[in-house]
Amino acid sequence: MSSSRPRPRRLALAAAGLAVAGLAVAACSPILTQRSYNASDGASVSVGKVAGINLLVVSEAEGEPGALRGGITNRGDEDRTVTLTFEGAPEITVPVAAHQTVLFQGVDLTQDDGVEQKDVVIPAVSAAPGGSVTTTFATEDGSASLPVPVLDATLPEYATAVPTRMATPMPTPSATS
Repeated sequence: MSSSRPRPRRLALAAAGLAVAGLAVAACSPILTQRSYNASDGASVSVGKVAGINLLVVSEAEGEPGALRGGITNRGDEDRTVTLTFEGAPEITVPVAAHQTVLFQGVDLTQDDGVEQKDVVIPAVSAAPGGSVTTTFATEDGSASLPVPVLDATLPEYATAVPTRMATPMPTPSATS
């Protein structure tokens, strides 16, 4: 008479099959935190040991001034100078000391931890919000081009980051007698 209980050999084979299937599924889905990715709205680039991280431009409209957001990190042992060239705008030069980070626009740090802050304004952005502006990121070690997104003040985190044009002063009327 046959027993209704599964045999130990069948259970062992079923368990081994499930273990192999589990390993195969795990191999197909790597842990995302082990990969570099942009955790924000910007674009990133690396040239040698210098990286531009989460770079983006905040502007009201095409042709209007734009504020650079993001940062540059120098992981090398030597100081570097980064030259940023935004399509249709003058070059921007940013010195970055060895093992230091430079953050752009609006980051409020309460402690001195080797992070420098800079405000960088592009006089006239060549793309409308929602588009991107071609940017060259260059150091002494080489260069790379990348599309940097252009955003406006729609998102609350960028509402205070939009630069405005300086108003042209009106001439003061002269008093005539």
